[in-house]
Amino acid sequence: MPFPSQTPKAFTRANVENLSPGQKGCYGLSRTDTWIYIGKGDIRDRLLAHLNGDNPCIARYAPSHFVTMVTDDMDSEEKSLILELGPACNQKVG
Repeated sequence: MPFPSQTPKAFTRANVENLSPGQKGCYGLSRTDTWIYIGKGDIRDRLLAHLNGDNPCIARYAPSHFVTMVTDDMDSEEKSLILELGPACNQKVG
């Protein structure tokens, strides 16, 4: 199951900081038609960490956009999204 239908937001500090703190779920980072990374956790905190360069693979691919999905079932959703979308920087599932 893909991310819910939404317009991807530009992966900028301002857009990430505008997200509500404490929202738990999954997120996806992309560029053009390439999925770069699928992650889970506190969406705002994790995206800010990626903007700060916490993952060299993400930094190398330089994502331009992100999408989000608020969910209590983060582990299952993340695994499904990784398997479906095949992001470049997810080396393992789960």
